[in-house]
Amino acid sequence: MKKLILFLFVNLLVSSILFAQSTSKPLTIESYYKVKWGYADEFISLWKKNHYPLLKKLQEKGDIISIKAESPVIHSSEDSRWDFKVTITFKDEHLALDYSIVDPFKKQLFPDLESYQKAEQHRFELLIAHWDVLVEPLALPN
Repeated sequence: MKKLILFLFVNLLVSSILFAQSTSKPLTIESYYKVKWGYADEFISLWKKNHYPLLKKLQEKGDIISIKAESPVIHSSEDSRWDFKVTITFKDEHLALDYSIVDPFKKQLFPDLESYQKAEQHRFELLIAHWDVLVEPLALPN
């Protein structure tokens, strides 16, 4: 019986360590935005003004490792086009999936929360579609 309890304890301990290690890996998310025709510049401007400062605060805090924004030079077909892409690498999975981590910085960066919320509402009104893709690096052979 003691061996069984010891075995279960060691198994639980190893599982906990492996779980803790697996969730402490960085997680990269690519966010794609498809904006109404003619409004991409306005959307990107609002994103830079309202959302990017929050992400920068998280990067200063160490919760975000990197932030990269891109827009296509030319558009593809309407069904596959996107106008703006943001790639964020978070310190770990927990931080990447916790949408409330920006909340402490909203009041600090935007004392007029009502104006901030209206601007963010307008930014999302400009969208046709938005999707997030979790990506991971793949090792390639030499």
